[in-house]
Amino acid sequence: MNADSNRVERRAAQRFELHLPLTIRFGERTSVGFTQNLSSRGIFFYSEADLPDGAVVELTFTMPSEITLGDSMPVRCKGRVLRPACSQNGQRSGIAVYLDSYEYLPAEEYETLCQFVRISIASGEDARHPVHR
Repeated sequence: MNADSNRVERRAAQRFELHLPLTIRFGERTSVGFTQNLSSRGIFFYSEADLPDGAVVELTFTMPSEITLGDSMPVRCKGRVLRPACSQNGQRSGIAVYLDSYEYLPAEEYETLCQFVRISIASGEDARHPVHR
């Protein structure tokens, strides 16, 4: 028997493996990333944003129909960084966030936010590091 077969699953909520684009707001900065997995209580995503442990973040993405059991819906989640895995060599970092709250967004608000982020990245000095102030 190896150590992995003896691990106890501690998660109380079902986790969905989904790779979705998302927008991250931390203070006055905005960055982009993509999800690895999410549940009703937390999310794990990759981003080039440098987020410290305990940071309060706002995440915006489209919740897929697999989770809503209806139409896909844009959501804004607020939460706290639990485990930032800062990378070296300028690669994306894996970040675990505990979700405190979420709200569904009107489609117009979400589209405006996404358009702003795309324009900011396209016009930024270095698209490999899309953190904007």
